[in-house]
Amino acid sequence: MEIEVRDGNIKKEIVSKPNPFLCKPSLKEMWLPVTQKLSFRNFIDQSGLLEELKYDFNGKAELRHTETDGPFAFNVYRDGLERNSRRYWALGRLLQQYIYELLEKVCKLQKVYIPPEADEEPRSFFFMSERALSSHHSALLVLLQDHGVVRAGQWSQQAIIHHGLQHGSQIPCIQMALQAHYDVIVLNPNDNFVDQQTGKEWKGLLTQNVEFSSRKMAQTESFSLQESLQCIPKRCSNTPEEHMAYIWDYFISKTEGKDVAFIVHGYGGLVFMDLLVRKKWDVMSKVYAVALIDSEHHVGHQLGSDVQLLEWIKQHCREWVTSPKPLDKPATTILKKEFPTVSAGTEKHSLAPSSSLQSIFKYFRKALKAKAAVNFSRVSIVTRSSTKRKQSA
Repeated sequence: MEIEVRDGNIKKEIVSKPNPFLCKPSLKEMWLPVTQKLSFRNFIDQSGLLEELKYDFNGKAELRHTETDGPFAFNVYRDGLERNSRRYWALGRLLQQYIYELLEKVCKLQKVYIPPEADEEPRSFFFMSERALSSHHSALLVLLQDHGVVRAGQWSQQAIIHHGLQHGSQIPCIQMALQAHYDVIVLNPNDNFVDQQTGKEWKGLLTQNVEFSSRKMAQTESFSLQESLQCIPKRCSNTPEEHMAYIWDYFISKTEGKDVAFIVHGYGGLVFMDLLVRKKWDVMSKVYAVALIDSEHHVGHQLGSDVQLLEWIKQHCREWVTSPKPLDKPATTILKKEFPTVSAGTEKHSLAPSSSLQSIFKYFRKALKAKAAVNFSRVSIVTRSSTKRKQSA
């Protein structure tokens, strides 16, 4: 399903708001419908690459060879790195499109193109739950991933290939949020350009019944894995920072009555801090918690000596870092001491999001309860003050 939002118009809906920290679904319970609904093997078959890539996800959402049941093997051809690299690149592009399908068909998210009026030019997109901009739910979760080849719905492509969808994709996180009555926005910060050269290759790759064999892949000399000379930037999404700022301005900031939380991974932490500096008061008023995962932010360079920002991140941010220590054990270092820092329970950057996921949602529940308690206290104080004024009058 695809939608466009024009002129920032948001339809207001008033409904009862479920408590977002009462539901604690298990990952195993949520994952079963995913592997049963969509087959990656069928997806590969439609691309015409079934002979090149005989892989599918098993019941544990792990990528396995359909004949040997072995994990993905990179070095298949003995005639050089280039041919194996092309095959790996093709797998990555198929995974990207497959996960987009899962976001729409399994998670029931909507694909939103930006900017909405630019239908005649290259443009980016992101995903969000159907009523993310309404008051249907009281909490909104925003996912912001690392830089590189990862697109919407992915924490790490490498982790997807070698450890499975449960560890490398954002789908378990999205389903946890939806079942806990959060609305969700899934950003796509690395979708910055249209590469005309690889786009031509990919158009043929995804066409049904088109012969795109390993022989043809090996003979295509014009294709470059490193860079293309024909890249067209996407307006409003030239960089991850621009993509984030645009979606904040035209979508997130226009929500009313939402308690907004962020999960950011790697370079996503730097992007969030950039947003915090740019939209200081707006972000501080709407965001109640930020979970940073092995973040690349730099407080000194980005926030400087702004006392208000430094105090805000101390109260509203927590970071899970790669560490040999058990999950949630303190892991503060000299370089990272601006806010609470704990172990992600793994030493691998690509696995840190999945390893710390349960802990992050526990942190969100506590932060939301604390915010609700503060709001209740403020309302009580205002009510007592109003009563006293009326009595004195």
